[in-house]
Amino acid sequence: MKKTGLAVAILLSLGLVGCANQDIYSGNVYSGDQAKEARSISYGTIVSSRPVKIQADNQGVIGTVGGGVLGGIAGSGIGGGTGQAIATTVGAIAGAVIGSKIEEKASQVDSLELVIKKDDGKEIVVVQKYDASLVPGARVRIVGGSTLNVSAL
Repeated sequence: MKKTGLAVAILLSLGLVGCANQDIYSGNVYSGDQAKEARSISYGTIVSSRPVKIQADNQGVIGTVGGGVLGGIAGSGIGGGTGQAIATTVGAIAGAVIGSKIEEKASQVDSLELVIKKDDGKEIVVVQKYDASLVPGARVRIVGGSTLNVSAL
């Protein structure tokens, strides 16, 4: 019974990884450091865009450890003696690898790489969370310096 409770707790933890705040990569969200800060503004037109993924910085060990524990629990139910120990070890290693990959995928955000021709003639590239209004030909407002937020007009 204790193994089942532990497995459920780990599965819930893995599920929470996918709930991480991914709106921080949106053009409509500012970080706390950007509040009350003078920022430049310019305008331009999107020349092209392509879908990309942003790998969130919140990757930790939850997926690896959780997967390892679940794999070990699953492996411990196989066989007995030396065979059970081997199955537990193999299950833990396989679970850790799978858990890490699941966490990596859950931490990715659908995004766009935007090539923008600014009104001054310079071209820039900005990557931010996917927004259906950011299409080639759209006029945009660009706010910031080295950290930019792009929004459709």
